[in-house]
Amino acid sequence: MAERQENTPWAPLAQGQASKTYTPGQLIYLQGTEADTFYYLLSGSARSYISSETGDERVLTTHRAGDLMGEAAFFDGCPRVSSAVAVTECQVVSIDRERLDGVLRAHPELAIPMLQYLARTIRLLSDHVDGMSFHPADQRVARYLLTIPPESNGALRCTHEEIGAAVGVSRVTVSRVLGEFTRRGWLKTSYRALYLTDAAALRSFAFTD
Repeated sequence: MAERQENTPWAPLAQGQASKTYTPGQLIYLQGTEADTFYYLLSGSARSYISSETGDERVLTTHRAGDLMGEAAFFDGCPRVSSAVAVTECQVVSIDRERLDGVLRAHPELAIPMLQYLARTIRLLSDHVDGMSFHPADQRVARYLLTIPPESNGALRCTHEEIGAAVGVSRVTVSRVLGEFTRRGWLKTSYRALYLTDAAALRSFAFTD
């Protein structure tokens, strides 16, 4: 199993709470259902995705230990706009409103990071639902990279396959685009990780019409 994450801003959410184990391929939550909880991923990895009426799926992102999942629908009170499935064996804590209220009363410093995390999720959903596929492949890759929360050492943990699935392009295209970004000095690559070296330039490119 992947290493358990304890030292994250969201650790208080899990204190005293029982976790649930999900096996690879097991559904964590389903698009269109009521969002009376959201989830804190203690260990492992999970993938969130949007399904169309025709059965097509578009990957939104791959969640890793320390991430929140399903928080957007939880806060707006509407049915879930995505589903999530375990990629590896996962330990997950579910958070309901009573639990969240108690944690925020005890840790009010979490309120702003929670809003920032929610805003990032909404931007990610907006990019996919409102026509991200109409942007060129290199801009779609750039936008996706900007949604990945960096680790403490600045690493963006993602594979070429995950990026391609998220933005709807092939692995070959992802490799070509990342190579171009590297040549421009916007990022550097290592095994299963990327490092942004000029996030401002990448952001300017990603959101230029």
